[in-house]
Amino acid sequence: MQTPPGTTLGVVGGGQLGRMLAEAASPLGVDVVVLDPTPDCPAATPAADHIEGAFDDPDAFAELAARSDVLTFEIELADADLLADVDVPVHPKPSTLRTTEDKLAEKEALADAGVPVPSFRRVDSASDLRKALDTLGSPLMLKARHGGYDGRGNHRTGSVGDAEDYFGDLEGLVAEELVDFERELSVIAAKGASENAQFPVVENVHEEEILRETRAPPATTDDVVKRAREVVNDVIDVLEGRGVYGVELFEVDGQVLVNEIAPRPHNSGHYTIEGAVTSQFEQHVRAVLGLPLGDPSLRGPTAMVNVLGDVEETKPARLTGVPEALAVPTAALHWYGKHDVRPLRKMGHVTALGDDVAEASERANDARDALSFE
Repeated sequence: MQTPPGTTLGVVGGGQLGRMLAEAASPLGVDVVVLDPTPDCPAATPAADHIEGAFDDPDAFAELAARSDVLTFEIELADADLLADVDVPVHPKPSTLRTTEDKLAEKEALADAGVPVPSFRRVDSASDLRKALDTLGSPLMLKARHGGYDGRGNHRTGSVGDAEDYFGDLEGLVAEELVDFERELSVIAAKGASENAQFPVVENVHEEEILRETRAPPATTDDVVKRAREVVNDVIDVLEGRGVYGVELFEVDGQVLVNEIAPRPHNSGHYTIEGAVTSQFEQHVRAVLGLPLGDPSLRGPTAMVNVLGDVEETKPARLTGVPEALAVPTAALHWYGKHDVRPLRKMGHVTALGDDVAEASERANDARDALSFE
């Protein structure tokens, strides 16, 4: 067990998740050093130091490991082989990253363990896709096995020609049945040194494959919540290494299917900063350092909405409307420190609490709607 104060946590990735990890680690007496290729990345300000280097740079990894007691990552672009070669503990384990960074390997691992997932097939050619359309139905969801996020690399398709127009080369894809779900749910689960913990089941609203809002508690039944927790427990058993995991779920006719897993803090867990007794970021720090896990209980009905770029082209980020947003009762603004705004880029988020989830949602959306980029 690594005991703060004076412990250094090395984080591969210095984006908004790295920023919030550094903010959560500081009160615990934990210094965070991040590795990221972007000069003055979002995490550079709250972190103790920033090593500027690529996610597959052996020298940068060696420097990060030499300065750290434990390593973790906040982005799946981290090189699993380099993480496996360092001489300090790494959590979650590099083997877990190898699985979750490949959507096909992830689905196979879950299916092999009996975890319910949508039906899927490997696609490496036009012939493979035709067979998938025959067996899984048309249209289906076609995903790049590596690198996709926020909808990038995901495409609903009903023909080979359409898929080729979107992807070009059809190698390295996975086809999934198109699930007619009632709602999207997720759970942030923590795997500690001697205990596991789950944050509340939440409901997510996506548009254009981008998370717009998270609501806790969800508008579903107690039976579905119970089933979701059981499924997430089975998911955690499949994965190796300490840390928090974002588990995305589909509710379908009272059953629960696993969509995808993030082996790190997740956008749908940002509500925990104000909405839970322990935030997902503090929980991740506790878990990877082998410290006792914190209380994941919900403080009260909570909603989180993302602040997305409302511009038509990339430009310097100048946020307006902050006083008006902060005037909304219980609203809390989290700014990610990105210098440029792009269309639909995640620039921050707003959280609000209420007497019920409808009030929390209304407040969070009112605060978000007050914000814009000039």
